[in-house]
Amino acid sequence: MTHTLAVSGLTIHHGTEALCHTLSFTVAPREVVTLMGPSGCGKSTILSWISGALAPAFKATGELSLGGRSLSGLPVEKRGIAILFQDDLLFPHMTVLENLLFALPGGKPVQRRDKAMQVLSKLGLAELAHRHPTALSGGQKARISLMRALISRPDAVLLDEPFSKLDKPLRKSFRAFVFDQITAMGIPALLVTHDEDDIPEGGRLIRLENQIKR
Repeated sequence: MTHTLAVSGLTIHHGTEALCHTLSFTVAPREVVTLMGPSGCGKSTILSWISGALAPAFKATGELSLGGRSLSGLPVEKRGIAILFQDDLLFPHMTVLENLLFALPGGKPVQRRDKAMQVLSKLGLAELAHRHPTALSGGQKARISLMRALISRPDAVLLDEPFSKLDKPLRKSFRAFVFDQITAMGIPALLVTHDEDDIPEGGRLIRLENQIKR
């Protein structure tokens, strides 16, 4: 089943400052919509609101739905939304395999392990299953982080500058890999970036500086 992510009338305040005002947009399945704007304009804050992890210092009003299901008031774990950050956030005390198993939903241990190993094999990284993140290259950690975010089969994914710490050749290949995974899964994705090269070809762009009203 595919789902459209819909934001309607979103206004976020930090004190008396409005980071965005009555912002509305939709993201269709397999689509990557990009948010851009100057530092401090609220890009990551919008992703936090969508994920359900908005800090108490911010106040938000607006409606959020995914596949027609309202997500307003739901906790993070009930929203079906994954998020990928610029830092890999892999658990350093866990092996690669254990990191993937941590993100998998409940099931028989053997089946969960088989699923995680299938993912690693698909990536060509099966030989890394029992290594710890400190033994991985930047590209390997980026791929494992993405697959940990997607292995639970989320209904949407948020990308918070996930390419910014990669060198240029790796950034290009990993970006293509991320977009291919989103297309294959048929889910909507919202990307925050400072780099216009990150915008998918033909993709929609929302410039947040045009949304601010104080």
